[in-house]
Amino acid sequence: MNLDLLIRGALLADGTGSPLRPADVGVREGRVVLLPPRADLVRRTAAETVEAEGLVVAPGFIDVHTHSDAVTLLGPDAWELAVAPVRMGVTVEICGNCGSGLFPALPERIPDMRGSSRAGFGGDVPIFRDFSGFAAAHGSAPRSNHLASLVGHGTLRAGVVGYEDRAASPYELDMMCSLLDEALAQGAAGLSTGLIYTPGTYGGTDEVVALAKVAARHGKPYVTHLRDEMARVEEALEEAVQIARRSGAALHVSHHKTAGKHAWGRTERTLVTIASLRSSGMDLTCDVYPYTEASTSLSAMLPPWANSGGTQALLRRLRSAAERDRMRQAISDGVPGWENTVGNGGWDRISVACAVRNPSVEGRTIASLGGDPLDAAADLLLAEDGEVTIISHSMREDDVRRVLASDFSMIGSDGVPKPGHPHPRLAGTFPRVLGRYVREQSLISLETAIHKMTGMAADRFGLTDRGVLRDGAHADLVLFDPRTIADGATYAEPLLPPVGLHTVVVAGRIAVQDGTVTPARPGTVVTP
Repeated sequence: MNLDLLIRGALLADGTGSPLRPADVGVREGRVVLLPPRADLVRRTAAETVEAEGLVVAPGFIDVHTHSDAVTLLGPDAWELAVAPVRMGVTVEICGNCGSGLFPALPERIPDMRGSSRAGFGGDVPIFRDFSGFAAAHGSAPRSNHLASLVGHGTLRAGVVGYEDRAASPYELDMMCSLLDEALAQGAAGLSTGLIYTPGTYGGTDEVVALAKVAARHGKPYVTHLRDEMARVEEALEEAVQIARRSGAALHVSHHKTAGKHAWGRTERTLVTIASLRSSGMDLTCDVYPYTEASTSLSAMLPPWANSGGTQALLRRLRSAAERDRMRQAISDGVPGWENTVGNGGWDRISVACAVRNPSVEGRTIASLGGDPLDAAADLLLAEDGEVTIISHSMREDDVRRVLASDFSMIGSDGVPKPGHPHPRLAGTFPRVLGRYVREQSLISLETAIHKMTGMAADRFGLTDRGVLRDGAHADLVLFDPRTIADGATYAEPLLPPVGLHTVVVAGRIAVQDGTVTPARPGTVVTP
Protein backbone atom coordinates (compact mmCIF):
# COMPACT_ATOMS: atom_id res chain seq x y z
CA MET A 1 0.00 0.00 0.00
CA ASN A 2 1.66 3.22 -1.16
CA LEU A 3 0.61 6.24 0.90
CA ASP A 4 1.34 9.92 0.39
CA LEU A 5 1.25 10.53 4.15
CA LEU A 6 1.04 8.41 7.29
CA ILE A 7 0.12 9.78 10.74
CA ARG A 8 1.33 7.10 13.14
CA GLY A 9 0.58 6.46 16.81
CA ALA A 10 -2.20 9.02 17.40
CA LEU A 11 -5.55 8.72 19.12
CA LEU A 12 -8.38 9.06 16.61
CA ALA A 13 -11.29 11.46 17.17
CA ASP A 14 -13.41 10.48 14.19
CA GLY A 15 -15.84 13.45 14.24
CA THR A 16 -18.91 11.43 15.21
CA GLY A 17 -18.58 11.88 18.98
CA SER A 18 -17.43 8.28 19.45
CA PRO A 19 -14.74 7.61 22.08
CA LEU A 20 -11.11 8.16 21.15
CA ARG A 21 -9.33 5.07 19.90
CA PRO A 22 -5.82 4.26 18.72
CA ALA A 23 -5.45 4.26 14.95
CA ASP A 24 -3.03 5.24 12.24
CA VAL A 25 -4.33 7.50 9.50
CA GLY A 26 -3.03 7.26 5.98
CA VAL A 27 -3.60 9.61 3.06
CA ARG A 28 -3.65 8.53 -0.55
CA GLU A 29 -4.64 10.81 -3.44
CA GLY A 30 -6.38 13.26 -1.10
CA ARG A 31 -8.48 10.63 0.68
CA VAL A 32 -8.29 8.98 4.11
CA VAL A 33 -7.11 5.40 4.63
CA LEU A 34 -7.72 4.13 8.18
CA LEU A 35 -5.18 1.62 9.46
CA PRO A 36 -4.58 -0.47 12.58
CA PRO A 37 -2.37 1.15 15.22
CA ARG A 38 1.39 1.17 14.61
CA ALA A 39 1.20 0.05 11.00
CA ASP A 40 4.90 -0.75 10.66
CA LEU A 41 4.70 -2.44 7.28
CA VAL A 42 2.77 0.46 5.81
CA ARG A 43 5.32 2.92 7.16
CA ARG A 44 7.90 1.59 4.74
CA THR A 45 5.82 2.60 1.72
CA ALA A 46 4.59 6.02 2.94
CA ALA A 47 6.18 9.00 1.22
CA GLU A 48 6.05 10.94 4.50
CA THR A 49 5.43 9.77 8.07
CA VAL A 50 4.41 11.92 11.03
CA GLU A 51 5.07 10.33 14.44
CA ALA A 52 2.10 11.32 16.59
CA GLU A 53 2.45 9.51 19.94
CA GLY A 54 0.39 11.34 22.57
CA LEU A 55 -1.44 13.45 19.98
CA VAL A 56 -5.02 13.42 18.73
CA VAL A 57 -5.84 13.29 15.03
CA ALA A 58 -9.25 14.68 14.08
CA PRO A 59 -11.07 15.81 10.96
CA GLY A 60 -10.16 19.33 9.93
CA PHE A 61 -12.30 21.88 11.75
CA ILE A 62 -15.25 23.35 9.83
CA ASP A 63 -15.88 26.98 10.75
CA VAL A 64 -19.59 27.42 10.08
CA HIS A 65 -19.59 31.20 10.50
CA THR A 66 -16.92 33.36 8.88
CA HIS A 67 -16.65 36.61 6.95
CA SER A 68 -13.73 35.44 4.83
CA ASP A 69 -15.54 36.13 1.56
CA ALA A 70 -12.90 38.52 0.24
CA VAL A 71 -9.65 38.17 2.16
CA THR A 72 -7.79 35.89 -0.26
CA LEU A 73 -8.80 38.19 -3.12
CA LEU A 74 -7.02 41.15 -1.48
CA GLY A 75 -3.53 39.88 -2.31
CA PRO A 76 -0.30 39.56 -0.31
CA ASP A 77 -1.04 42.46 2.05
CA ALA A 78 -3.90 40.46 3.58
CA TRP A 79 -2.05 37.14 3.75
CA GLU A 80 -1.61 37.01 7.53
CA LEU A 81 -5.34 37.60 7.96
CA ALA A 82 -6.15 34.98 5.34
CA VAL A 83 -4.13 32.20 6.98
CA ALA A 84 -5.16 32.85 10.60
CA PRO A 85 -8.03 30.29 10.37
CA VAL A 86 -5.97 27.45 8.91
CA ARG A 87 -3.31 28.06 11.57
CA MET A 88 -5.93 27.14 14.18
CA GLY A 89 -6.95 23.98 12.35
CA VAL A 90 -9.81 25.23 10.18
CA THR A 91 -9.80 23.36 6.87
CA VAL A 92 -13.21 24.61 5.64
CA GLU A 93 -14.59 28.12 6.15
CA ILE A 94 -18.24 28.89 5.43
CA CYS A 95 -18.67 32.54 4.44
CA GLY A 96 -21.61 34.61 3.17
CA ASN A 97 -22.95 34.91 6.71
CA CYS A 98 -25.11 37.61 8.34
CA GLY A 99 -26.70 38.39 4.98
CA SER A 100 -23.45 39.75 3.59
CA GLY A 101 -21.40 38.40 0.69
CA LEU A 102 -19.97 39.14 -2.73
CA PHE A 103 -22.82 37.78 -4.89
CA PRO A 104 -25.38 37.74 -6.51
CA ALA A 105 -26.42 40.97 -8.18
CA LEU A 106 -27.93 42.34 -11.32
CA PRO A 107 -25.11 43.74 -13.49
CA GLU A 108 -26.54 47.26 -13.44
CA ARG A 109 -26.53 47.31 -9.63
CA ILE A 110 -22.91 46.21 -9.17
CA PRO A 111 -21.24 49.68 -9.48
CA ASP A 112 -23.39 51.04 -6.64
CA MET A 113 -22.47 48.12 -4.37
CA ARG A 114 -18.70 48.53 -4.41
CA GLY A 115 -18.53 51.24 -1.73
CA SER A 116 -20.50 49.22 0.80
CA SER A 117 -18.53 46.11 -0.12
CA ARG A 118 -15.28 47.93 0.62
CA ALA A 119 -16.62 49.07 3.99
CA GLY A 120 -17.69 45.53 4.81
CA PHE A 121 -14.65 43.60 3.62
CA GLY A 122 -11.78 46.08 3.97
CA GLY A 123 -10.60 46.42 0.40
CA ASP A 124 -11.41 46.82 -3.25
CA VAL A 125 -13.05 43.53 -4.09
CA PRO A 126 -15.46 42.74 -6.89
CA ILE A 127 -19.15 41.99 -6.62
CA PHE A 128 -20.08 38.97 -8.72
CA ARG A 129 -23.22 38.38 -10.68
CA ASP A 130 -23.48 34.78 -9.44
CA PHE A 131 -21.89 32.06 -7.36
CA SER A 132 -20.00 30.68 -10.36
CA GLY A 133 -18.15 33.97 -10.80
CA PHE A 134 -17.34 34.08 -7.09
CA ALA A 135 -16.06 30.49 -7.16
CA ALA A 136 -13.95 31.11 -10.26
CA ALA A 137 -12.25 34.13 -8.66
CA HIS A 138 -11.39 32.14 -5.55
CA GLY A 139 -10.25 29.25 -7.70
CA SER A 140 -7.55 31.46 -9.18
CA ALA A 141 -6.48 32.95 -5.81
CA PRO A 142 -4.11 30.62 -3.87
CA ARG A 143 -5.70 29.27 -0.69
CA SER A 144 -4.40 27.17 2.20
CA ASN A 145 -7.86 25.92 3.17
CA HIS A 146 -11.27 25.37 1.57
CA LEU A 147 -14.15 27.84 1.26
CA ALA A 148 -17.92 27.37 1.00
CA SER A 149 -20.44 30.19 0.81
CA LEU A 150 -24.00 30.99 1.72
CA VAL A 151 -26.07 33.51 -0.26
CA GLY A 152 -26.42 36.72 1.75
CA HIS A 153 -29.90 38.26 1.78
CA GLY A 154 -28.53 41.77 2.31
CA THR A 155 -26.26 41.46 -0.72
CA LEU A 156 -29.07 39.91 -2.73
CA ARG A 157 -31.37 42.79 -1.77
CA ALA A 158 -28.73 45.40 -2.62
CA GLY A 159 -28.15 43.62 -5.92
CA VAL A 160 -31.79 43.94 -6.92
CA VAL A 161 -33.54 46.61 -4.82
CA GLY A 162 -30.58 48.74 -3.78
CA TYR A 163 -30.03 50.28 -0.36
CA GLU A 164 -33.33 52.12 0.08
CA ASP A 165 -35.46 51.63 3.18
CA ARG A 166 -38.55 50.23 1.46
CA ALA A 167 -40.32 47.01 0.65
CA ALA A 168 -39.32 45.10 -2.46
CA SER A 169 -41.85 45.22 -5.28
CA PRO A 170 -43.36 41.92 -6.44
CA TYR A 171 -41.12 42.03 -9.52
CA GLU A 172 -38.02 42.70 -7.37
CA LEU A 173 -38.87 39.87 -5.01
CA ASP A 174 -39.30 37.51 -7.96
CA MET A 175 -35.91 38.60 -9.26
CA MET A 176 -34.31 38.04 -5.84
CA CYS A 177 -35.81 34.54 -5.73
CA SER A 178 -34.51 33.84 -9.24
CA LEU A 179 -30.95 34.95 -8.44
CA LEU A 180 -31.03 32.93 -5.21
CA ASP A 181 -32.30 29.85 -7.03
CA GLU A 182 -29.48 30.15 -9.57
CA ALA A 183 -26.79 30.58 -6.90
CA LEU A 184 -28.00 27.59 -4.90
CA ALA A 185 -28.13 25.46 -8.03
CA GLN A 186 -24.53 26.50 -8.79
CA GLY A 187 -23.34 25.31 -5.38
CA ALA A 188 -23.99 27.91 -2.69
CA ALA A 189 -24.62 26.24 0.67
CA GLY A 190 -27.76 28.03 1.88
CA LEU A 191 -29.43 31.39 2.52
CA SER A 192 -28.27 33.76 5.25
CA THR A 193 -29.81 36.88 6.72
CA GLY A 194 -28.43 39.63 8.92
CA LEU A 195 -31.62 41.28 10.05
CA ILE A 196 -29.92 43.99 12.10
CA TYR A 197 -27.84 45.15 9.11
CA THR A 198 -28.85 47.37 6.25
CA PRO A 199 -30.19 46.73 3.70
CA GLY A 200 -31.28 43.33 5.03
CA THR A 201 -33.13 44.90 7.94
CA TYR A 202 -35.41 46.68 5.45
CA GLY A 203 -36.81 43.30 4.38
CA GLY A 204 -39.86 42.10 6.28
CA THR A 205 -40.73 38.60 7.39
CA ASP A 206 -42.77 37.82 4.28
CA GLU A 207 -39.82 38.68 2.03
CA VAL A 208 -37.53 36.34 3.94
CA VAL A 209 -40.14 33.56 3.87
CA ALA A 210 -40.31 33.79 0.09
CA LEU A 211 -36.53 33.45 -0.17
CA ALA A 212 -36.31 30.69 2.43
CA LYS A 213 -38.82 28.68 0.35
CA VAL A 214 -36.23 28.70 -2.44
CA ALA A 215 -33.58 27.37 -0.05
CA ALA A 216 -36.01 24.69 1.13
CA ARG A 217 -36.57 23.50 -2.44
CA HIS A 218 -32.82 22.94 -2.72
CA GLY A 219 -32.68 21.17 0.65
CA LYS A 220 -30.41 23.88 2.04
CA PRO A 221 -30.72 25.73 5.37
CA TYR A 222 -31.92 29.18 6.32
CA VAL A 223 -29.11 30.68 8.44
CA THR A 224 -29.93 33.82 10.39
CA HIS A 225 -28.37 36.54 12.45
CA LEU A 226 -31.56 37.30 14.35
CA ARG A 227 -33.26 40.68 14.06
CA ASP A 228 -32.43 41.28 17.70
CA GLU A 229 -29.97 39.47 20.00
CA MET A 230 -30.59 41.82 22.90
CA ALA A 231 -33.77 42.90 24.68
CA ARG A 232 -36.06 41.37 22.02
CA VAL A 233 -34.11 38.20 21.41
CA GLU A 234 -37.04 35.88 22.16
CA GLU A 235 -39.30 37.77 19.77
CA ALA A 236 -36.58 37.64 17.12
CA LEU A 237 -36.14 33.90 17.63
CA GLU A 238 -39.89 33.46 17.17
CA GLU A 239 -39.69 35.34 13.85
CA ALA A 240 -36.95 32.96 12.69
CA VAL A 241 -39.03 29.96 13.73
CA GLN A 242 -42.04 31.29 11.82
CA ILE A 243 -39.88 31.80 8.73
CA ALA A 244 -38.71 28.19 8.97
CA ARG A 245 -42.23 26.86 9.50
CA ARG A 246 -43.76 28.86 6.67
CA SER A 247 -40.95 28.10 4.23
CA GLY A 248 -40.14 24.51 5.16
CA ALA A 249 -36.42 25.32 5.42
CA ALA A 250 -34.14 23.95 8.11
CA LEU A 251 -33.21 26.71 10.56
CA HIS A 252 -29.75 27.57 11.84
CA VAL A 253 -29.29 30.47 14.29
CA SER A 254 -25.97 32.24 13.88
CA HIS A 255 -23.71 32.98 16.89
CA HIS A 256 -26.57 32.53 19.35
CA LYS A 257 -26.25 34.95 22.21
CA THR A 258 -28.29 37.08 24.59
CA ALA A 259 -26.34 40.32 24.63
CA GLY A 260 -26.71 43.55 26.55
CA LYS A 261 -27.74 44.08 30.14
CA HIS A 262 -31.45 43.65 29.37
CA ALA A 263 -30.90 40.17 27.91
CA TRP A 264 -28.27 38.65 30.17
CA GLY A 265 -29.35 35.23 31.39
CA ARG A 266 -32.04 34.74 28.76
CA THR A 267 -30.26 31.75 27.25
CA GLU A 268 -31.98 29.87 30.08
CA ARG A 269 -35.19 30.47 28.11
CA THR A 270 -34.03 30.55 24.48
CA LEU A 271 -32.21 27.23 24.75
CA VAL A 272 -35.25 25.58 26.32
CA THR A 273 -37.34 26.92 23.43
CA ILE A 274 -34.91 25.55 20.85
CA ALA A 275 -34.73 22.16 22.59
CA SER A 276 -38.53 21.95 22.72
CA LEU A 277 -38.84 22.79 19.02
CA ARG A 278 -36.28 20.13 18.17
CA SER A 279 -38.16 17.58 20.26
CA SER A 280 -41.30 18.39 18.28
CA GLY A 281 -39.47 17.63 15.04
CA MET A 282 -38.10 20.98 13.86
CA ASP A 283 -34.70 20.88 12.15
CA LEU A 284 -33.06 23.62 14.22
CA THR A 285 -29.43 24.19 15.23
CA CYS A 286 -27.16 27.08 16.18
CA ASP A 287 -23.53 28.04 16.44
CA VAL A 288 -21.51 29.90 19.06
CA TYR A 289 -18.10 31.48 19.54
CA PRO A 290 -16.30 31.16 22.89
CA TYR A 291 -15.98 34.84 23.81
CA THR A 292 -18.10 37.40 25.65
CA GLU A 293 -17.25 40.14 23.14
CA ALA A 294 -18.88 40.60 19.73
CA SER A 295 -17.49 42.41 16.70
CA THR A 296 -19.17 44.24 13.84
CA SER A 297 -19.11 47.54 11.97
CA LEU A 298 -19.36 50.87 13.77
CA SER A 299 -22.09 51.93 11.34
CA ALA A 300 -24.31 49.16 12.75
CA MET A 301 -24.39 51.09 16.03
CA LEU A 302 -26.48 53.77 14.29
CA PRO A 303 -30.25 53.56 13.62
CA PRO A 304 -31.24 51.75 10.42
CA TRP A 305 -32.48 54.88 8.66
CA ALA A 306 -29.00 56.40 9.02
CA ASN A 307 -27.65 53.77 6.62
CA SER A 308 -30.46 54.04 4.07
CA GLY A 309 -28.98 54.50 0.60
CA GLY A 310 -25.62 52.90 1.39
CA THR A 311 -22.27 54.05 2.71
CA GLN A 312 -22.05 57.34 0.83
CA ALA A 313 -25.54 58.34 1.98
CA LEU A 314 -24.53 57.56 5.58
CA LEU A 315 -21.43 59.73 5.27
CA ARG A 316 -23.50 62.63 3.94
CA ARG A 317 -25.80 62.37 6.95
CA LEU A 318 -22.84 62.26 9.34
CA ARG A 319 -21.69 65.64 8.00
CA SER A 320 -24.96 67.21 9.16
CA ALA A 321 -25.27 68.42 12.75
CA ALA A 322 -29.05 68.03 12.56
CA GLU A 323 -28.79 64.42 11.39
CA ARG A 324 -26.32 63.66 14.17
CA ASP A 325 -28.84 65.02 16.66
CA ARG A 326 -31.49 62.71 15.16
CA MET A 327 -29.15 59.74 15.57
CA ARG A 328 -28.38 60.72 19.16
CA GLN A 329 -32.08 60.90 19.95
CA ALA A 330 -32.79 57.57 18.24
CA ILE A 331 -30.14 55.85 20.35
CA SER A 332 -31.55 57.44 23.49
CA ASP A 333 -35.21 56.67 22.73
CA GLY A 334 -34.87 53.54 20.62
CA VAL A 335 -36.45 52.75 17.26
CA PRO A 336 -39.18 50.11 16.92
CA GLY A 337 -37.69 46.88 15.63
CA TRP A 338 -34.07 48.02 16.04
CA GLU A 339 -31.57 46.18 18.24
CA ASN A 340 -29.87 49.39 19.50
CA THR A 341 -26.59 47.99 20.80
CA VAL A 342 -25.42 51.28 22.31
CA GLY A 343 -28.76 51.90 24.00
CA ASN A 344 -28.51 48.45 25.59
CA GLY A 345 -24.94 48.91 26.77
CA GLY A 346 -23.31 52.29 26.24
CA TRP A 347 -20.48 53.78 24.20
CA ASP A 348 -18.05 52.79 26.95
CA ARG A 349 -18.61 49.14 25.93
CA ILE A 350 -17.79 49.78 22.25
CA SER A 351 -14.07 49.74 21.40
CA VAL A 352 -12.38 50.33 18.06
CA ALA A 353 -10.89 47.23 16.45
CA CYS A 354 -9.90 48.39 12.95
CA ALA A 355 -9.42 51.98 11.83
CA VAL A 356 -6.66 51.82 9.24
CA ARG A 357 -6.12 55.57 8.87
CA ASN A 358 -6.26 56.22 12.62
CA PRO A 359 -4.48 53.27 14.25
CA SER A 360 -3.89 55.23 17.45
CA VAL A 361 -7.56 54.82 18.38
CA GLU A 362 -7.57 51.03 17.99
CA GLY A 363 -8.25 49.40 21.33
CA ARG A 364 -9.90 52.52 22.78
CA THR A 365 -13.58 52.83 23.57
CA ILE A 366 -15.70 55.35 21.69
CA ALA A 367 -16.50 56.99 25.03
CA SER A 368 -12.78 57.58 25.67
CA LEU A 369 -12.17 59.48 22.41
CA GLY A 370 -13.37 62.72 23.92
CA GLY A 371 -16.42 64.93 23.49
CA ASP A 372 -19.85 63.60 22.77
CA PRO A 373 -19.55 59.88 21.87
CA LEU A 374 -21.94 60.10 18.90
CA ASP A 375 -19.84 62.93 17.46
CA ALA A 376 -16.65 60.93 18.08
CA ALA A 377 -18.14 57.92 16.28
CA ALA A 378 -19.36 60.09 13.41
CA ASP A 379 -16.00 61.82 13.00
CA LEU A 380 -14.18 58.49 12.97
CA LEU A 381 -16.52 57.04 10.35
CA LEU A 382 -15.98 60.12 8.17
CA ALA A 383 -12.21 59.90 8.58
CA GLU A 384 -12.29 56.22 7.56
CA ASP A 385 -14.86 56.50 4.74
CA GLY A 386 -17.20 54.31 6.77
CA GLU A 387 -14.68 51.48 7.26
CA VAL A 388 -14.51 51.04 11.04
CA THR A 389 -14.81 47.71 12.86
CA ILE A 390 -15.65 47.63 16.54
CA ILE A 391 -15.68 45.18 19.43
CA SER A 392 -18.75 45.20 21.64
CA HIS A 393 -18.30 44.04 25.22
CA SER A 394 -21.88 42.85 25.51
CA MET A 395 -22.20 39.27 26.76
CA ARG A 396 -21.90 37.27 29.93
CA GLU A 397 -19.84 34.12 30.44
CA ASP A 398 -22.68 32.01 31.84
CA ASP A 399 -24.69 32.57 28.65
CA VAL A 400 -21.74 31.60 26.45
CA ARG A 401 -21.21 28.42 28.48
CA ARG A 402 -24.88 27.39 28.23
CA VAL A 403 -24.95 27.72 24.46
CA LEU A 404 -21.62 25.96 24.05
CA ALA A 405 -22.77 23.04 26.20
CA SER A 406 -26.08 22.56 24.39
CA ASP A 407 -26.27 19.44 22.26
CA PHE A 408 -27.44 21.33 19.15
CA SER A 409 -24.69 23.98 18.98
CA MET A 410 -21.66 23.89 16.74
CA ILE A 411 -18.65 26.21 16.56
CA GLY A 412 -18.31 29.30 14.38
CA SER A 413 -15.64 31.95 14.85
CA ASP A 414 -17.52 34.87 13.27
CA GLY A 415 -14.01 35.92 12.28
CA VAL A 416 -13.71 39.30 10.54
CA PRO A 417 -10.39 39.34 8.65
CA LYS A 418 -9.79 43.07 8.42
CA PRO A 419 -6.55 44.95 9.17
CA GLY A 420 -5.84 46.58 12.51
CA HIS A 421 -6.79 44.75 15.68
CA PRO A 422 -9.54 42.30 14.69
CA HIS A 423 -11.32 40.22 17.29
CA PRO A 424 -8.99 37.36 18.38
CA ARG A 425 -11.70 34.84 17.52
CA LEU A 426 -10.35 34.97 13.94
CA ALA A 427 -7.21 33.14 15.11
CA GLY A 428 -8.20 31.56 18.42
CA THR A 429 -11.76 30.17 18.45
CA PHE A 430 -11.21 26.43 17.99
CA PRO A 431 -8.10 26.01 20.19
CA ARG A 432 -9.85 28.13 22.83
CA VAL A 433 -12.75 25.70 22.99
CA LEU A 434 -10.39 22.74 23.29
CA GLY A 435 -8.13 24.38 25.85
CA ARG A 436 -10.42 26.50 28.02
CA TYR A 437 -13.75 24.69 27.88
CA VAL A 438 -12.65 21.07 27.37
CA ARG A 439 -9.36 20.66 29.24
CA GLU A 440 -9.52 23.41 31.88
CA GLN A 441 -13.24 23.59 32.68
CA SER A 442 -14.50 20.13 31.60
CA LEU A 443 -17.65 21.80 30.27
CA ILE A 444 -17.85 19.32 27.39
CA SER A 445 -15.83 16.25 26.48
CA LEU A 446 -13.11 16.28 23.87
CA GLU A 447 -15.11 13.94 21.64
CA THR A 448 -18.18 16.19 21.88
CA ALA A 449 -16.17 19.31 21.09
CA ILE A 450 -14.61 17.68 18.04
CA HIS A 451 -18.07 16.57 16.85
CA LYS A 452 -19.35 20.15 17.15
CA MET A 453 -16.37 21.35 15.10
CA THR A 454 -16.52 18.67 12.42
CA GLY A 455 -19.20 16.04 11.82
CA MET A 456 -22.12 18.10 13.10
CA ALA A 457 -21.08 21.06 10.95
CA ALA A 458 -20.62 18.93 7.84
CA ASP A 459 -24.06 17.38 8.32
CA ARG A 460 -25.75 20.75 8.72
CA PHE A 461 -24.27 22.20 5.53
CA GLY A 462 -24.29 19.05 3.40
CA LEU A 463 -20.51 18.72 3.06
CA THR A 464 -20.32 15.08 2.04
CA ASP A 465 -17.28 13.07 3.17
CA ARG A 466 -16.00 15.96 5.29
CA GLY A 467 -16.02 16.33 9.06
CA VAL A 468 -15.42 12.59 9.64
CA LEU A 469 -12.43 10.28 9.58
CA ARG A 470 -13.38 7.12 7.72
CA ASP A 471 -12.04 5.29 4.72
CA GLY A 472 -12.51 7.38 1.60
CA ALA A 473 -13.29 10.67 3.34
CA HIS A 474 -11.57 13.84 2.21
CA ALA A 475 -8.15 14.04 3.84
CA ASP A 476 -8.63 17.27 5.80
CA LEU A 477 -6.97 16.60 9.17
CA VAL A 478 -5.82 18.28 12.36
CA LEU A 479 -3.18 16.86 14.69
CA PHE A 480 -2.94 18.42 18.16
CA ASP A 481 -1.77 17.81 21.70
CA PRO A 482 -4.84 17.71 24.00
CA ARG A 483 -2.61 18.42 27.02
CA THR A 484 -1.39 21.79 25.76
CA ILE A 485 -3.63 23.09 22.98
CA ALA A 486 -4.76 26.66 23.69
CA ASP A 487 -5.48 29.89 21.89
CA GLY A 488 -2.65 32.40 21.60
CA ALA A 489 -4.57 35.32 20.10
CA THR A 490 -5.33 38.29 22.34
CA TYR A 491 -7.01 41.65 21.83
CA ALA A 492 -3.60 43.29 21.82
CA GLU A 493 -2.07 40.69 19.46
CA PRO A 494 -5.04 39.14 17.68
CA LEU A 495 -3.18 37.05 15.09
CA LEU A 496 -0.92 35.08 17.42
CA PRO A 497 -1.19 31.37 16.50
CA PRO A 498 -2.32 28.75 18.99
CA VAL A 499 -0.02 26.44 20.92
CA GLY A 500 -0.28 22.66 20.91
CA LEU A 501 -1.42 22.38 17.31
CA HIS A 502 1.03 20.17 15.46
CA THR A 503 -0.13 19.68 11.86
CA VAL A 504 -2.97 20.72 9.56
CA VAL A 505 -3.61 18.68 6.42
CA VAL A 506 -5.81 20.05 3.62
CA ALA A 507 -6.76 17.84 0.66
CA GLY A 508 -4.02 15.41 1.66
CA ARG A 509 -1.23 17.99 1.77
CA ILE A 510 0.40 19.49 4.85
CA ALA A 511 -0.74 23.11 5.00
CA VAL A 512 0.52 23.98 8.51
CA GLN A 513 3.31 22.36 10.51
CA ASP A 514 4.20 23.50 14.04
CA GLY A 515 2.45 26.83 13.51
CA THR A 516 4.16 27.56 10.20
CA VAL A 517 2.12 27.81 7.01
CA THR A 518 3.76 25.69 4.33
CA PRO A 519 4.02 26.67 0.64
CA ALA A 520 1.20 24.25 -0.22
CA ARG A 521 -1.98 25.91 -1.46
CA PRO A 522 -4.42 23.01 -1.74
CA GLY A 523 -7.61 24.90 -0.84
CA THR A 524 -10.60 25.00 -3.18
CA VAL A 525 -14.20 26.20 -3.21
CA VAL A 526 -16.31 23.30 -1.94
CA THR A 527 -20.03 22.77 -2.48
CA PRO A 528 -22.74 20.59 -0.90
